[in-house]
Amino acid sequence: MKLTHGGVEREYQLHVPPGYDGKAPLPLVLNFHGYTSNAGQQAAFSAMNAKADSAGFLLVYPQGLQNPGTGLTSWNAGLCCAFGDTARDDVGFVGAVLDDVFAKSCVDERRVYATGMSNGGYLSHRLGCELANRFAAIAPVAGVLGIPAGDCKPSRPMPVVHFHGTADSLVAYDGGSLGSSASVPDTFAGWASRNGCSGSPKESFKNGAAHCETYEGCPAGVEVTLCTIDGMGHCWPGQSICPFGQSSTDVSANDRMWELFQKSSLP
Repeated sequence: MKLTHGGVEREYQLHVPPGYDGKAPLPLVLNFHGYTSNAGQQAAFSAMNAKADSAGFLLVYPQGLQNPGTGLTSWNAGLCCAFGDTARDDVGFVGAVLDDVFAKSCVDERRVYATGMSNGGYLSHRLGCELANRFAAIAPVAGVLGIPAGDCKPSRPMPVVHFHGTADSLVAYDGGSLGSSASVPDTFAGWASRNGCSGSPKESFKNGAAHCETYEGCPAGVEVTLCTIDGMGHCWPGQSICPFGQSSTDVSANDRMWELFQKSSLP
């Protein structure tokens, strides 16, 4: 699918689940690829089409632009990774994608969600900050908050589940990637603070090397969860193949994020 935003032709892929009749409104998930990747690779890397088919949601894979000079694709998610083109309005592009999909498909506009890998995970965090009026929840994978924490001011509490491996060598769990990336724990705690959660996170899931913690004392309908996978690299949890370190199937990111998405909707 093609559209024009900011005078530039942009693209996205749309996956429609079996049985979709265009009459009953369905939830919509946007799944963003990582730095140097593309929409088709993200569909394969995350294997999310199967989840869309079984759960019954529309699935969009937006395509990032190539960076001037390098030709490498990316998103302007703040710190990562649109080097040399930080003025690019990818948040505006995402809004244009939503408008286009809403016009062409039957979407439950109160049930729209964002996820993404690496640079796409960074963008998911940014969308949670800047498009909280359009996204009901976010589920970043292997990407942290890339804009200054003080600039993240969502218009409403934002449900979040974040997935990250402790052996990620590209977006380090303890921070410092790209010179000044936030740590995963700080990103997690930041969302709890913005959402008005109190107390400490408690273990909500454990299987093998995967363990999730969820803040208690959050406002009604708001969940803030971090799923850590010990020893996993820069990978999509639940997929056995990963070119960036050790993979893990101890938790399925697709299943776990859909659990959050199912119970999250815009007011």
